[in-house]
Amino acid sequence: MRWLVGWSSIAASFGTAGAIGATDEGRTVHPVGSQLLWGDPDPLWAVGDWRPDEIRISTVENAEGAPAARLAVLGCCSVTDEQLRLGLLAARGGALRHLTTWPGSYTAVVQIGRRITVVGDLAGARPVFYTPWASGTAYATAALPLADLIEAQLDIGHLAALLACPETPEALRDGTPYVGVKRIPPGHALILREGSREITGYEPVASLAVAAPQLDPVSAVDGVRDALVEAVRARLTAPRHAPETLPPDPGPVPGMGPAERRAARGAPVPGIGADLSGGSASATLALLAAGLPGLPGTLLGHGTGAGERLLAVTFNDLTTHDHADELERAAVIAANPRLHHVVVAAGEEALPYAGLDTGPLTDEPGPSLIVSERHRRRLAAGSADHFVGDGARQVLDAHPARLADLLMDRRRRHLLRPVVALARAERASAHSLFVPLAVYRAARRLARTSYRTGLEAAAVRLPDANRHTPGPGTPADASLAALTWSRPGPAARWLTGEALAEVAVRLQEAAIRPTSVQRPGEARARAALARHAADHRILEQAAEIRSQRLHAPFLDNQVVRAARALPESLRVQPGARAAILRRVLAGTGIHELPPGWGTPSPAGSTAVGRTGLRAALPDLMALFDAPLLADAGLIEARVVRKALRAASEGEPLPLDGLADLAATELWLRRLVSRRGTCWTGTAAPRQRAVAGGVVPARRTLQR
Repeated sequence: MRWLVGWSSIAASFGTAGAIGATDEGRTVHPVGSQLLWGDPDPLWAVGDWRPDEIRISTVENAEGAPAARLAVLGCCSVTDEQLRLGLLAARGGALRHLTTWPGSYTAVVQIGRRITVVGDLAGARPVFYTPWASGTAYATAALPLADLIEAQLDIGHLAALLACPETPEALRDGTPYVGVKRIPPGHALILREGSREITGYEPVASLAVAAPQLDPVSAVDGVRDALVEAVRARLTAPRHAPETLPPDPGPVPGMGPAERRAARGAPVPGIGADLSGGSASATLALLAAGLPGLPGTLLGHGTGAGERLLAVTFNDLTTHDHADELERAAVIAANPRLHHVVVAAGEEALPYAGLDTGPLTDEPGPSLIVSERHRRRLAAGSADHFVGDGARQVLDAHPARLADLLMDRRRRHLLRPVVALARAERASAHSLFVPLAVYRAARRLARTSYRTGLEAAAVRLPDANRHTPGPGTPADASLAALTWSRPGPAARWLTGEALAEVAVRLQEAAIRPTSVQRPGEARARAALARHAADHRILEQAAEIRSQRLHAPFLDNQVVRAARALPESLRVQPGARAAILRRVLAGTGIHELPPGWGTPSPAGSTAVGRTGLRAALPDLMALFDAPLLADAGLIEARVVRKALRAASEGEPLPLDGLADLAATELWLRRLVSRRGTCWTGTAAPRQRAVAGGVVPARRTLQR
């Protein structure tokens, strides 16, 4: 795991270069395994296995030759030294947004005198955390190190909100699973000035009453194409890195080639690679990376390098046959001579819930913990720099609540195609005839419901979620449930009444709190993107392969901005994502795509999840035999065990909710059993996070 950490304090100097803090006696605290980027009075460190080209620093000196302003950019960013210098000058004038317009995925830290500014990203894949400490403020891009620093306990209320309303920022607030450690919202920056702190947004906020001027569809799609091309180009033009030295190859193994032996030893292939699942998002990135024109040093101006082929990895789940069409499309795309296709086949050993007893401790809990072994097997066959299509659905697709935005703009005719598509997705019945009317009524109700009224209504309904939360339904049912300001998560039905009441109080408090209210569809879409970006970050940590970097261009700032400029009428059309990406590829000269490209994936994940749950049922029953979630008062162990057994037998229960509960319990177990701390030095904390790893037994939730 890679992170950066810094400090802002009232003190002018700590007395020791490289110390994040010092007591009156001069004792210091240092992050373990760190490299100092700049020292007193407000030091900054990079911790972990950062590549040399992932840390860029620009400095402006004063007349005495001392640094007057500094800018550090950490991550993948295709910016020149001159652009860094101009960005630093713009930041000195207060233009923080300028620091977020470069292609790539990165975190920017600006120091101007004693003022420190840490800029987060738009999606939330590069979060920023902070906590008060020692008459100042410590900040980092990971929450666990700050929790260790202040010896934080678990925030049980935040865990309850994360399970009850994972896509409702009003319930999660700015908290983390650790008491005292806060998170800045996506699209905001943290400004520290001699210990004082301020959180400010750098993106313009659209008016609720008047819709922002929209681009025409052609210009908007061209903007997405340019942003996506630059995002891919930023990764291709970065220096290449070979994997670190690993144990020697044991030699020929029957049935295993060099690539399989390398993957078994845990080493990615040198060079550039990409997922190729047969879907539109991964295929777009693979084709762009393999044939992006104009790269220096390439044959005929094409390809990922001079004579280099892109490694395309396809995961073949042998336990299901629902993805046969996608595998066939992936094979057709991989026939491109600039692609080297590798199929990773896996059976029961890669099902969800496999390998629960292994895996690293992540910064926070997330549903990706139960599928980390599945992803790790696929990524182990990938490259040192590997493209993934995560985030395309949340960035390009239309959240169902955007139908309410269309009604607010009096664009009723644009609702016709999406509601007809939902009706066709239903099985032919009398019920399907009323789907268009039901969707229209729900969208109109949301458009006429104010932010405060919507949250108050959600708070009233939430305590009954453990009795009335429906199970998995049809696409129309899912769209109707999403047409609201807030809805319970799939795990809410198994939470205790006490936990749900605590989250309801959070919603009621948020309803009366002053806020810059956005349009309902736009607000819900941003919340869904933030939740997915946070889970992608946890997946990076849970399935991490040494010396490998995962690249998700769809979560880059400029791609997110370009996608937000797409007209609502274009977004809500059936198959909009595939149509947009098809035009993106056509704009780069790629026209030949296999038949059925962009066809929605079949609902095979439910069958795979049920198969994995059935195979891992003994382990899950042991996990919830004496769960820490029950000790915290969030669940009743007997109820969850009964639900696990019923789901394995085929009862239609929301498997996503059970996965969330299992992932959170697994994360708690790993947190409690961890050893060591993130800090060293003469004044290092005596305890690690969560007060030595003890979860309060049956504690009452604090409001």
